[in-house]
This record gives sequence, structure tokens and C-alpha cells, in this order.
Amino acid sequence: MPWTLISTRNETTPIARGGWLDALRFIVAFMIILHHYQAAGPVPLAQALHPVFERGGFLLTNFFLIDSGYVLMRVYGAAVGQGRMSPGDFFLKRFLRVVPAHLILGLTLVVLVVLGTALGAAPRNPEWFRWDQLPAQLLLLQAYGVHGGLGWNAPTWSISALIGCYLCFPWILRGLTRLGAWGALALGVGAYLAANQLCWSLLGYPVYQMPMGYGFIRALPLFFLGMSLAWFAQKVWIAPRFAGWAGVAAFCGLAIAQAFDKNALISLAMISIIILAAGAVPVRRPLKLVETSAMVSFSMFISNEVVRIAWFGLVNVAVARFTLSEPVQWALWGGGVLAAVGFAFAFHFLIDDRIQSRIRDGLKARGARRGRARPEAGAVASLEG
Repeated sequence: MPWTLISTRNETTPIARGGWLDALRFIVAFMIILHHYQAAGPVPLAQALHPVFERGGFLLTNFFLIDSGYVLMRVYGAAVGQGRMSPGDFFLKRFLRVVPAHLILGLTLVVLVVLGTALGAAPRNPEWFRWDQLPAQLLLLQAYGVHGGLGWNAPTWSISALIGCYLCFPWILRGLTRLGAWGALALGVGAYLAANQLCWSLLGYPVYQMPMGYGFIRALPLFFLGMSLAWFAQKVWIAPRFAGWAGVAAFCGLAIAQAFDKNALISLAMISIIILAAGAVPVRRPLKLVETSAMVSFSMFISNEVVRIAWFGLVNVAVARFTLSEPVQWALWGGGVLAAVGFAFAFHFLIDDRIQSRIRDGLKARGARRGRARPEAGAVASLEG
């Protein structure tokens, strides 16, 4: 590879809204919906089309966790590292970003289950709505070995795990910034491989199969890898055209790897290259639609399970009562996917964004009173959501 395609520079490509990183966030959020909904049709997509619709969930989670580390490092790394934002302020900002939406949707699901049961439409799988599992989930403690967290809005385990990653962020930052670009990249890759091998040796399965109750152990190596990729990206310039082709090649490699089996480590390498490439391609013509879609991706992730439970609860009743044909059932399945996306957009703009606007104003006023400068958030607000 000619070294003219990559070189160490003081200034590298900045990340911005409306580009490939934003697009990837929406695409992955939509694929997470397909993964969660694939078994709700007349025939599971994993059976009708390809097993990747079922087994690929771990890849989407891997992307979500790596991307979180990558984006937060690039958005807040300098501010936290230079003392312009304290570790406490960083954690508070991230905590308040995820918790309000989580609580609203968690309590909404409780109301749906209680009302449905009272009306004679109790959940078909009551084991996923045990009351002893709810406290740990609402308090986002389920990724740390605390009893509970199974069922209900199950995907929130990754939000729980990320809160621990937010706490670790300043300490990881301090260590990474003492390393060169290639050393940080090697450390990020090596740390994940070591964690994976340790899980195999002690538990008999890879780190991505870590039980939900210990999700923090699964999430931290991936979050750390994302931060390492970001530090590398901030120190090493990658030719935009080369980055674009590398991203396309990595996507093809990921598709080929998944066509045959899990190929977890190969797939992880491809995902890392895709994220690194997306961040290296300049956003010359930001697209408002892409930016908006990325802003909604968090709502898509955190709300799709609630919509799935409500929508297919009604669909199952209708199928049983009216003996609906398979084409009609598929139409209702597609309607459920669209309902998940539509609900996420409505939830974002009508509820979550309004709450976050007030929180941002409050944090800004708090920072002004304390005389702290804030990072340049205007260009990357959608990337950090």
C-alpha cells in the first residue's frame, strides 16, 4: 500500500453531520428493528431468507458500541482531556441523554402490559414480563450482575452497559492520549482480543456471548476499541478516496463473511474499517435527511421493542380471531416495521428532542455559571445521540 494514502498529520478530516457516519447510524438502527422483528412474521426471516437475520444481532450491537466510543472520543476527547469539560460534566451529559427516554418507554411498556392484562389480552410469553426483572431494568443496573433486567424492554441492557463505559471514558482517554496513533490502535485491537480469549478460556464462549447480566464486560472492550479507532483517526490522515474504497471493500467483506457463518472476528475487523473509513470521508454536501434520520436512530433503538410488543400483540389477536391469510400477515408484519420507524420519529420530535433541548439549556446555563467552555457541539450533535 503506498504510504501516500495514509500519513501522520496534525490535522485530519473532522467528523460532521449529514455524512456517512450519520447514515450508518440510521442503517444499523433500522437493521436492529429487522433483527428484533424477524421472528414475528408468518415465517421467521432467518428461516425464509437467511440465518443472518437472527444471528446477526451481535454484529449490530458491536457496531453500536464501537461507534459510541468512536464518536464520543472525537466529539468530547479534546474537551475532557484538556479540562474544558470535567469528567463529572461529561458523565452527567451522557446520563441525561439516555435516561429520560428510557424511563418514559419503560413505564409506557408497564402500562401496556397492565392494561392488556386487565382487558383480557395478557402477553403470550408472560415469562418475559416478570415483575422481579423490572426494577433492575428501569434503574439500568442489569449489565452489572444485579438480579433482573431480562425481558420487558430487553435491548436497554446495552444502555446500562454504556453508562459504565461513560464512567470509564476519562480514564481510558488519559491512557490513550499518551500513546501514538499506531500504538493506540494496537492496544484497542489487542485489548478486545485479550478479553475475547479470556472469556473463551474461563467461560467457554466468546465475549460477544457474555450474558446480558454482565453486559458491561462485553461492552467495555468494544467501546475501548472505538475510542482507539478515534484516536488513530485524529492522528493519521487517510486519503478520502482510499477511505471510500476501503469502506466499500470492508462492507463487501462483511457481507461475504456473514453469508457463510458468524465469523465474528473477521466481521468485527470489517465493522472497524467501515467506521474508520466513514469518519475519514469529508462531508462536503451534508444531507439534512441523513442528519435527521441519524438523530432519530437512538429513539429507533430504544423504542422498537415497545412498539413490537404492542403491535404484534394486536396482530396476534387479529390473526387468531379472523384467520388472516399469510399475505395479510406479511402486510401486517411490514406495517409493524413501518410503525416502529414512524413511532421513533414521532417520539423523537414530540418528546425526546424537547426534553433534550431543556436539558441542554440547563447544562449550558450550569456551565456558564461555573465558567466552563463547552465543546463545539453544533457540528456533531446528531453523531453523539
